Amino acid sequence: AELAQLTVWIGYLQWMHSNGYLSSDRPILKPLHNIEQRDAILTTDEHGSPAEPEWPEADVIVGNPPFLGGYKLRSELGDEYVAQLYAAYRDHLPRETDLCTYWFERARSEIERGRARRAGLLATNSLRQATNRAVVERIASTGALFMAWSDRPWVLDGAAVRVSIVGFDDGSQTTRSLDGRAVARVNPDLTAGCDLTQALALRANAAIALRGGEKGGSFDIAGHLARQFLAAANPLGRDNAEVVRPHYNAMDVTRRPRDVWIIDFGPDMPEQEAALYELPFEYVREHVLPERERNRDERLRRLWWLHRRPSYEMRDTLRGKSRYVATPAVSKHRLFVWLPTSVVPDHRLIVFARDDDYFLGVLHARPHEVWSLRTCSWQGKGNDPVYTPKTCFDPFPFPRPSPDQGAAIAEAAKQLHETRQSALDADPKLTMTGLYNKRPTWLDNCHRALDETVFAAYGWSPDLTDEELLEKLLALNLERADEEARGLITPP
Repeated sequence: AELAQLTVWIGYLQWMHSNGYLSSDRPILKPLHNIEQRDAILTTDEHGSPAEPEWPEADVIVGNPPFLGGYKLRSELGDEYVAQLYAAYRDHLPRETDLCTYWFERARSEIERGRARRAGLLATNSLRQATNRAVVERIASTGALFMAWSDRPWVLDGAAVRVSIVGFDDGSQTTRSLDGRAVARVNPDLTAGCDLTQALALRANAAIALRGGEKGGSFDIAGHLARQFLAAANPLGRDNAEVVRPHYNAMDVTRRPRDVWIIDFGPDMPEQEAALYELPFEYVREHVLPERERNRDERLRRLWWLHRRPSYEMRDTLRGKSRYVATPAVSKHRLFVWLPTSVVPDHRLIVFARDDDYFLGVLHARPHEVWSLRTCSWQGKGNDPVYTPKTCFDPFPFPRPSPDQGAAIAEAAKQLHETRQSALDADPKLTMTGLYNKRPTWLDNCHRALDETVFAAYGWSPDLTDEELLEKLLALNLERADEEARGLITPP
């Protein structure tokens, strides 16, 4: 608290000096009673229930709240504290938002109540992600963002992160700036122009884009061991191929398949039945059971031979299909590939439960790429887009092609897939990422041909700028959402 007071005084005196207001060269630092040492986001009320604490009244609230991802809250702060935090903010913030969002919500509340005029706070650039963005949307609904830097490097003690810096008020500020340039509006996702946070999830896209499962233990095995298991016999004639399957993560798509397999007894196979697959079961007993016995989750200890999150919905939607579309959750290039349903996808792969070339074609064309890059989140040093089904796919409006247009999209997608795969087969050292880094002319031609067919299906010019394209897609999304609300549902 004392360091914070000193920092504020230094900033104040620097501003006074640089603007000609400093009359003494021996300034005296006075106490600042509105900076206190206590929990800023949680207290208890007179009944002992979790509550939001009162903050001192101030003209301006500034701060650098702690950076702690929502998924780390329990491990860092403890179950009891997090449960109280969720209870205090249950009407304002989604669970498992980043810790810094609680400071944003408290500052927003102070401004709404007239106890502060402005706030300027830092967050990691994940503030723009769908879950964290809820607090920024609340800020925009009761006031406005007047200044933001959406993505800046921040280095502290050798750790490099990307941050967002946001200034907001009750809406009275008439000028706006984003990344140092004047704009008419700063959107809740810290963009200017077309506000894609208005887009609505479409029922036509429901239960198509899903994350792969989480194994939660050492279920993965090397290829040579998998082949030993596949060759072994079992009681009652059980085939180990039913539970020993290829396992792909993002690297298997962006680089080369690693020949990694996984032991997968499905979402709910009883222990007695799993034991009939002798070698796979005994491997799991030896390598996974000791890990699970130390786990705090009672379900994981009890069902130790099953994956942590087997993705029930994904398995149901893939049933009866021979292949599916997959894309890495995090990837330098937005890539879509076919995988056979025999492959078990990792949770860092997004799975699309469709098996038609037309669908792959629309996903891999420019409209969806531009949309996904504006609606995605970012990871690492800020350069790696993260595909999130909730924002990138669920609201995306597909075209409604004629039969000939749909066939043209399917043929262009098939040509892209086959030509691309032929190039990878011809050069064992070439990876999918390496191919798109090189972007040879033939690959550009394949994508251009695909783009033309998809734009024709939309009835739009392929010469649209990115911003014009996003405006059309947003308008189409809202139109489709209205149709669905009126009972007119058309699948993509």
